[in-house]
Amino acid sequence: MPGQVGAIENEQQGLLAYLAQMRYVLRLTAYGLTDEQLRATPSASQLSVGGLIKHCASTEAGWMGQVRGEPQELDYHAYAENFRLAEGETIDDVFARYDRVAEQTEKTVTELNDLEHRVEIDHSVPWNSKDMTHWTLRWVLLHLIQETARHTGHADIIRESVDGATAYPLMAAAEGWPETDWLKPWKPAPR
Repeated sequence: MPGQVGAIENEQQGLLAYLAQMRYVLRLTAYGLTDEQLRATPSASQLSVGGLIKHCASTEAGWMGQVRGEPQELDYHAYAENFRLAEGETIDDVFARYDRVAEQTEKTVTELNDLEHRVEIDHSVPWNSKDMTHWTLRWVLLHLIQETARHTGHADIIRESVDGATAYPLMAAAEGWPETDWLKPWKPAPR
């Protein structure tokens, strides 16, 4: 996938393309990391690259369930657990789940084909506006783009703290871009 979203023909396609792009660059933060590095928490928080990817997959699945009108029950313990890779859980497991979530998001949005589709607001949580009754599908997609981009920034910082890698060199390595004077694809440190 290129570093930028390509041409878009309509708003729905654009929202889905930007969400897909954010998922992709988030996944790139895990490129070439060991299991230990994926679980590393080198900042003041307990955030890790693997945990952030898992959290974004879970968050997107939850929002799309809400869009489809599925009952939602907020489990704070499960919410906290979605910020870390469990024992025995691999990044491949998380990527496979994220792929299924992305496919379901695309299917849901395409089948609804209505960015004005109403999504009831859950007023049981303190961060949701009490003076509104619903979001729209458009709002949910924009929120998912925002949420994924925000956590991609976190993952970028964590990744850089783990081994010094940054976004475009990682993308260059993952996509096989040629080395230039100003952009060198990331390479793992010699062991």
